[in-house]
Amino acid sequence: MLACVPALAHRRDEYLQAARIAVEPSRIGIELDITPGIAIAPSAVAGIDRDRDGRIDESEAKAYATEVLSGLRLEVDDRALTLELVSARAPVPIALMRGEGAIQIALSAALPSLEPGRHRVFYRNDHHPADAAYLANALKPSSGRVEIDAQRRDVDQRELTIEYSIDREAAAGVPWAYVAGLVAEVAAIAGLGMMLSRRRLRHRLS
Repeated sequence: MLACVPALAHRRDEYLQAARIAVEPSRIGIELDITPGIAIAPSAVAGIDRDRDGRIDESEAKAYATEVLSGLRLEVDDRALTLELVSARAPVPIALMRGEGAIQIALSAALPSLEPGRHRVFYRNDHHPADAAYLANALKPSSGRVEIDAQRRDVDQRELTIEYSIDREAAAGVPWAYVAGLVAEVAAIAGLGMMLSRRRLRHRLS
């Protein structure tokens, strides 16, 4: 579920930082794409390609992602979460210079055990605020246990609050319908066993 927000033109002198946030029962995932405008791409590349070899290797991409990570804040129900870097990928510098590529960063945070009911995720991005343009949206949950109820953003979309619910039945880990069916099946088997035992007893007595 991506909320409809006004399209944001990517200006030549801005860092476009687009976050997609996945809320799941036990974790929060963040996909963050960062695209520097053409006018500021040379300085951005110089800060990432530190050995100036014309390519951004895995260690350089991860070093930059760690810098980005330090400017992010994530909470659930007013409790701070620890974000961990999952992956970081960057196109070749020439693509960034031409405005044809984005730096892709994947992050993840484990959630504490949450009771069924309504909860709230808060996200804030303070990376490179001087010339940044922000976008933030919640993704449609892949789990049927989670339902997004509302999304609220500040004016520049640096902050996003996601209100969501965890289903009471599913939160227990096993659907109640399945449990009820299993109990009925066990009862039926037990009843059948008792009936067969009585028949055997009658047969022995006759």
